[in-house]
Amino acid sequence: MSLSDIRREYLGEPLDEAHSDGDPFVQFSTWFEQVRAIEADPTAMALATATRDGRASVRTVLLKGVDAGGFVFYTNYRSRKARELDETGHAGLLFTWRTVERQVRVDGRVEKVTEAESDAYFATRPIESRWSVYASHQSAPIESRAALEARYEAAREQYRDSVPRPPWWGGYRVVPDAFEFWQGRASRLHDRLLYRKQADGSWARERLAP
Repeated sequence: MSLSDIRREYLGEPLDEAHSDGDPFVQFSTWFEQVRAIEADPTAMALATATRDGRASVRTVLLKGVDAGGFVFYTNYRSRKARELDETGHAGLLFTWRTVERQVRVDGRVEKVTEAESDAYFATRPIESRWSVYASHQSAPIESRAALEARYEAAREQYRDSVPRPPWWGGYRVVPDAFEFWQGRASRLHDRLLYRKQADGSWARERLAP
């Protein structure tokens, strides 16, 4: 069987103005509540960034907060993703929820969360995850797995149960100016609703061709 023969039909529920909210944050919350108990990783989202000259990269991160201000995730501020976020100030997110044949795209500007927010979240992480922040110089070359594990043990010995958040680790918030909600439908006639933020802060909604 060739790759072109791999296909399936999508049989999702309708998505239109009558089946969606005029506020994209409310619509996101509605969809998220429907999948949080049935998706293996409901908070997993692809994060797309780019350099100033347009070289794009994408990776999966975990959503750690969402409200009317935007979507929050945490990372090493020295990582590749952080460097690119700082260069351009913009990012794209993609949630894919296969159990319900849905996707949500989010585009917007990026800002760092406050140090207080980063401190509060860091304190909730399992102690092992806090040690690993010190062990891993994210995106930098490393000589071996053994070297990584040695750094982890060194961090564990040094900090024990009192692990301060390092200044080079914290959160980013993606502040949306556009959302797209995608619902898989039969015969590839998928539903796509695009929300764009207007100058007065309201959201305009329109249907896109699949």
